[in-house]
Amino acid sequence: MSILEVHNLEKIYTTRFGGNQVRALHNVSLAVESGEYVAIMGESGSGKTTLLNILATLDKPTHGDVILDGKPVSKIRDKDLSAFRRDNLGFVFQDFNLLDTFSLEDNIFLPLVLAGQKYSQMSKELTPLAQKLGITQLLKKYPYEVSGGQKQRAAVARALITHPRLILADEPTGALDSRSSDELLDLFAQINRDGQTILMVTHSVKAASHAGRILFIKDGELFHQIYRGENTNEELYEKISRTLTMIATGGDRR
Repeated sequence: MSILEVHNLEKIYTTRFGGNQVRALHNVSLAVESGEYVAIMGESGSGKTTLLNILATLDKPTHGDVILDGKPVSKIRDKDLSAFRRDNLGFVFQDFNLLDTFSLEDNIFLPLVLAGQKYSQMSKELTPLAQKLGITQLLKKYPYEVSGGQKQRAAVARALITHPRLILADEPTGALDSRSSDELLDLFAQINRDGQTILMVTHSVKAASHAGRILFIKDGELFHQIYRGENTNEELYEKISRTLTMIATGGDRR
């Protein structure tokens, strides 16, 4: 069953000076099944971040529809969008987006506080999640007191604590060293095995090689896709690398 559907998405920006139009996305259609782990790749300026922002309801398409869990996002009133994001989407960012004046625990609680939950309920939600992510002993610490990998684990906990329908990850390994990246990717794989749907935008071939399907965007259009099938991470890494080379050298779809 599709949890996310995108139909004929188009995004056109009009420049401030001169009124020139720039087409960031053109006729993008895709579907993400419940429980899938999908990576989106493409060169800088290809449109992948624009696509992510539209899926996150942070931007609106010029044309086309986004349907999340059967509900057209375009039908949601502007004043209800924040609550919709909080209740349905979890976000993991490259730069963690943690508040330095809040402990890790308070950062994780933030979406539940905004939803009006009681502390006792929030604490009940966090205890097993913190154990699963290996951050129980860090909850009272502040972001500046922990490593990048630990910050990202806290950010993942914040994304998961609302039981979102979809996790949107924007370059989640971009600010991490190789060891922390490996740990985060293993964590994402575990979360996905537990049934969480993940859509990740990344430049990292290694990160993408952990996904079950990789979509490639070129010049604002879906160019190609690869399914994991029976491939190992290493075999998928090679296929992704070849596809990126094809895109960079002007190859055709295949």
